[in-house]
Amino acid sequence: MSTPATTEVATPVNAIADPGPLGLAAFAATTFVLSSFNAHLIDQNLLTVVLPLALFYGGLVQLLAGMWEFKKGNTFGATAFGSYGAFWLSYAAYVKFVVGDLPPDTANQATGLYLLTWAIFTVYMTVAALRTSAALFAVFVALSVTFIVLTIAEFDTNVSLTKVGGWIGLVTAVFAWYASFAVVTNSTWKRNVVPVIPLAALAAGRRGGPVEEAHS
Repeated sequence: MSTPATTEVATPVNAIADPGPLGLAAFAATTFVLSSFNAHLIDQNLLTVVLPLALFYGGLVQLLAGMWEFKKGNTFGATAFGSYGAFWLSYAAYVKFVVGDLPPDTANQATGLYLLTWAIFTVYMTVAALRTSAALFAVFVALSVTFIVLTIAEFDTNVSLTKVGGWIGLVTAVFAWYASFAVVTNSTWKRNVVPVIPLAALAAGRRGGPVEEAHS
C-alpha cells in the first residue's frame, strides 16, 4: 500500500522590509528644513540648502520607498511616497530651473497653482489615511493645512501667512518623524513600544466586526 505524498507548505515571508519608516523620515527631514525657511527662522539667502536634500532624501529616497510599497502591495504607501518623492524632485527642479525665469509680478501665481495641486492631492489622501493609523492620519491632516495655508499665502503674496504655513509645516515634520520612529522602533523591538493607534482596528471595534490590517 503506497503512502500519500506529503506536500510541504511554505510559510509566506515578506520579501522586503517595511519601507514606511524610511519614507516618513525622508519626508520629515526635508519638510523640516523647508518649513524652517517658510517660518523665517533661517536667513532666506540660504534657501538653496534645501535643494540637495529635496533631490536625494525627500525626492529619490521617498520615490524608492514608494516603489517598495508597490512590492508590498500597499496601495496607500505606494501612492503617498511615490507622489511626495516626485513632489520634492519637482520642487528642486522648479526652484533651480524655472522660478527665476518667471515674470516677477506674476510668479506667485505659478507657485500658488503648483501648491494648489498638492493641496488637493493631500486632502484626498487624508481621507484615505482614515484607514491607516492615528499617527499617519495626523501627518496628513497637518500637511493638508500646510499646503492650503501656503497656497493662499502665495496667491495673496502674504508673508505673514507664509510664516504660519512654515510653523504648521514644522509640526507636520515632527508628526512624520514620530510616525517613522514608532514604526521602526516597533519593528525592531518586535512589539508595540511606541503607539501609532491603528484606526481600522478602532473602527472595526466600534462596529463589532473583524479587524482589518491597517497599512502604515
